[in-house]
Amino acid sequence: MAFDGIVVANLVKELDQTLTGGRINKIAQPEADELLLTIKTNRKQQRLFLSASASLPLAYLTEENKPSPMIAPNFCMLLRKHLNSAKIIGITQPDMERIIRFEIEHLNEMGDLCRKYLIMELMGKHSNIIFCDENEKIIDSIKHISGLVSSVREVLPGRDYFIPNTQEKISPLSLTFPLCLEHLFKKPVPTAKAIYTSLTGFSPVMANEACYLAKIDSQVPANCLTEKEQVTLYTILEEMASDIQNGQFHPAIIKKDGIVTEFASLLLTCYLDFPEYKEVPYQSISELLEHYYAEKNNLTRIRQKSVDLRKIVSNALERCRKKLDLQEKQLKDTKKREKYKVYGELLTTYGYQLQPGETSLTALNYYTNEEITIPLDKTLTALENAKKYFEKYSKLKRTYEAVSVQLEENRKELLHLESVSNALDMAENENDLAAIKEELIHCGYIRRKYAGKKAEKKQKLINKPLHYRSSDGYDIFIGKNNFQNDELTFQLATGNDWWFHAKGCAGSHVIVKAKNEELPDRTFEEAAKLAGYYSKARLAGKAEIDYIQKKHIKKPNGSKPGFVVYYTNYSMTITVDISDIELISD
Repeated sequence: MAFDGIVVANLVKELDQTLTGGRINKIAQPEADELLLTIKTNRKQQRLFLSASASLPLAYLTEENKPSPMIAPNFCMLLRKHLNSAKIIGITQPDMERIIRFEIEHLNEMGDLCRKYLIMELMGKHSNIIFCDENEKIIDSIKHISGLVSSVREVLPGRDYFIPNTQEKISPLSLTFPLCLEHLFKKPVPTAKAIYTSLTGFSPVMANEACYLAKIDSQVPANCLTEKEQVTLYTILEEMASDIQNGQFHPAIIKKDGIVTEFASLLLTCYLDFPEYKEVPYQSISELLEHYYAEKNNLTRIRQKSVDLRKIVSNALERCRKKLDLQEKQLKDTKKREKYKVYGELLTTYGYQLQPGETSLTALNYYTNEEITIPLDKTLTALENAKKYFEKYSKLKRTYEAVSVQLEENRKELLHLESVSNALDMAENENDLAAIKEELIHCGYIRRKYAGKKAEKKQKLINKPLHYRSSDGYDIFIGKNNFQNDELTFQLATGNDWWFHAKGCAGSHVIVKAKNEELPDRTFEEAAKLAGYYSKARLAGKAEIDYIQKKHIKKPNGSKPGFVVYYTNYSMTITVDISDIELISD
């Protein structure tokens, strides 16, 4: 799924039509590498979201507003100084590069009309937002890149702005057949690769689409194409370039069995000719990008903010697993304790038969009615050998009892930590992370720093469980962390409500409010799907789910948050697809 030059061309066309002529009303910087511009046009107020995140660079129009920090960063203050009430006079894309160039007009301190450029570079880890003057000299950027970081280009105040041309690609908008012969058809690499390494703005997906339309195997080396195939491919590339130039875009997401597979701004016939794939068209490329990336962007942010918590949980899990391996080995070693007990008893019974200096005793084991040979220390008497075996038995028995308790406690701790890890995977905002952090403090994994009671109370109130509604109208609640799991199971749920949980793995408690009615089969299935989806079994695609009425669920005294026991239950195996279940709130 590529945010390629063609998608950028589609976006630039949309932004140019929507924002050109508008005035920048507000400038905010919600994150260190994000900008949110509010632009007033004749028609309405628009919000433009720009992100130079290394993992997920984005640009699109959005309705959503994001909270800003109390103190605006320096880059944001600089833009406010220069661009407040400034007019956008043009939005362009230079040579099909993944660059959006905003040409902006404003009045300086003297009241003179000036021109500035805000340049959005969508180039993976090299993404940046750069502010330049009318001579294309860098005033500032959201990320400073020194010569120590990049040998190709410095992005620092006072430096000249230029687009680094490291790959020597040609623009598809200026493509000719002789250029194709020179740059593309001479390459001894697969044709698809030759296309996206020769033409600016083409991703592997669009290169494969060009090959498919030309009825050429994308894996055939470009220098092995026949003259006819070369002409056909050039014609297809020319048609695609013409669609881009004329703004004939077709933004759509491609799904396979309900799961997003790909998206593009041109028609992807290489998927649509197969029945398992389905196209979901969009009127706006911004709408498509927001729909696809917004959740992903949020998750990326949350993952970045949860790094410290994940490290604590990961270290604790690793420690637990090492302890578990050691304890299981110790427990395995204690299995021979019963053998030593039998040796001692048989020596006590038959030891009178022994002659001095004998190294073994063969006797009948009256427990199994089989003969057994007992090794002996020839320097000791029969009774002394028996005493030695009884001592070994006692020692191993004590070890077994102690290790069994430790092992059980360690398994419970491991299960709890895995449930915390699952909660971190589910976290959607900072309130979720705060609740998980509180749990880790409560369980002793993190030292508590001073915090007022007010803050704790507020946090509890704003952290709510997930709320779904089944197709039959029954409310389904899902805990996002172990505190919520306990709250749902033992406070919200009544005796006849149904409780669901993934079998044998960490996951959320799922409660279905039964309203003292008999639940339809479909509601059982939907609740089980949710229990599987919000568990560690999610990646497997299928999950075995335990379900039982809440009145049969017990919580042992002193147990960890989220830990429960039950002794009888129903089970079902279910797929974890929840796309058809209505989410009410989170």
